[in-house]
Amino acid sequence: MPYEALQIEPATPKIGAYVSGIDIAGPLGNHEISELQQALADHQVLFFRDQPFTLDSHKAFGRLFGQLHIHPNTPGPAGHPEILPIHADANSKRVAGEQWHSDVSCDEEPPLGSILHLHTVPPSGGDTLFSSMYAAYDALSPRLKTYLHGLTALHSGERSYRRTNRLLNIDDRGRVYPEANHPVIRTHPVTGRKALFVNRGFTYRINEVPEDESAAILDYLYNLAEQPEFQVRFQWKANSVAFWDNRAVQHKALWDYFPNVRSGYRVTIKGDRPF
Repeated sequence: MPYEALQIEPATPKIGAYVSGIDIAGPLGNHEISELQQALADHQVLFFRDQPFTLDSHKAFGRLFGQLHIHPNTPGPAGHPEILPIHADANSKRVAGEQWHSDVSCDEEPPLGSILHLHTVPPSGGDTLFSSMYAAYDALSPRLKTYLHGLTALHSGERSYRRTNRLLNIDDRGRVYPEANHPVIRTHPVTGRKALFVNRGFTYRINEVPEDESAAILDYLYNLAEQPEFQVRFQWKANSVAFWDNRAVQHKALWDYFPNVRSGYRVTIKGDRPF
């Protein structure tokens, strides 16, 4: 159905759309919210330009789609625990999201989606890649789909978050990070479509098969998920926003702009248990 409140320009045939004709930093009506929900279901990741969020308006926009998630490792600015800072400069030893991943898939109920706003961008570079896990699932052979259905995989924050803290000289001894088992193939609760749900950032192993078999299958699935044909590449400008469906999308941030500054904030929307 055509959109009435939004102007939608698909970015690629498989994933992504540019949205205009709407001010998401201000109050929105029910019809606009409904069309944004539909656009996210249709395109998996939405891109907006010229949206000068404050921390409060950023959180207010996120809350239109659900309760906000608090990150298990990285604290937010004072008074804003729901905000995840995203920042890199000449002193950075790593950047958030360097590896293909689905946000916090180690949670028992991984996030529904994430909304990233960048207020400062480098002169060039710093793009984010998004890949459709619907497209990855659809590319599987019928026999492999049959094999994977019913299998579960362990997702854990241990490896990713401890590496981050080590690079930042943060003492995280005694901290316990979330882990959970999720289906390798999940069903999207809104669209009903099947999506691949394993990623390099958080997935450790497939539970029901031997370790060497798990490693080989996961390696194949990671490489499949990262195929350029399934991707869209977003070039950031100051006050741009990306809103992605974490249930059907993986993403990767490119760190090709050192020593320049890339800075902003993310809010993440609580989800439900994959099935």
